[in-house]
Amino acid sequence: MKAISMLSLLCSRTDEEAMWRVKRHDDHGEFARLVKRWEEPIRRLCTRMTGDGHRGEELKQDAFLRLFEKRKDYEPTGRFSTFLWRIALNLCYDELRRRARRLEQQEVQGDLPDIATDAPGPDLRAAVSEEGHLVRNALMELPEIYRSVLVLRHYEDMKLTKIAEVLEIPEGTVNSRMAEALSRLSRILEPQLNPAFAAHPAPHPLSSPKESFVL
Repeated sequence: MKAISMLSLLCSRTDEEAMWRVKRHDDHGEFARLVKRWEEPIRRLCTRMTGDGHRGEELKQDAFLRLFEKRKDYEPTGRFSTFLWRIALNLCYDELRRRARRLEQQEVQGDLPDIATDAPGPDLRAAVSEEGHLVRNALMELPEIYRSVLVLRHYEDMKLTKIAEVLEIPEGTVNSRMAEALSRLSRILEPQLNPAFAAHPAPHPLSSPKESFVL
């Protein structure tokens, strides 16, 4: 009975309580539980932000390593998920900036890589439809400030208030970035999804009632 009671207590702990134990006692058991719970959402985020499944997996691992390194900075007054999302997004931003610098250097040296270099691997391409492939590629063309709100809202199904909390910006700014992101995405996708869009504009592929961004 005592063992069952202890198991029940462990399972009933919130993420915030678990992270507090990691902060105060370096509780590796609780940290492992947090990793198990959050590794897939963080992997998805990193993959969507970078457009690279292999790099997304590496950044996921980096995110949890950084989480443990920054455990003393965690304050229980805030949500654990917000703390973790910020860590992962900052790593993605760093990766995108490094990539941009490499491309700039290669452009100066006249040694640009094939455009397909940073595209998702064959395993990811095989797992999605052609339209999904086009949307993912179009997503990679968006500046990171627009890509982040779109990924968090559409792929992670976050409410706008939560996105504002994670990105540390006003909710109104989230709304304006979302509108601009969708507008830019439409301009990129329309010629590919509907070659006759100039004469007959097509609805945005992400604006169906089922997938609407309006809360």
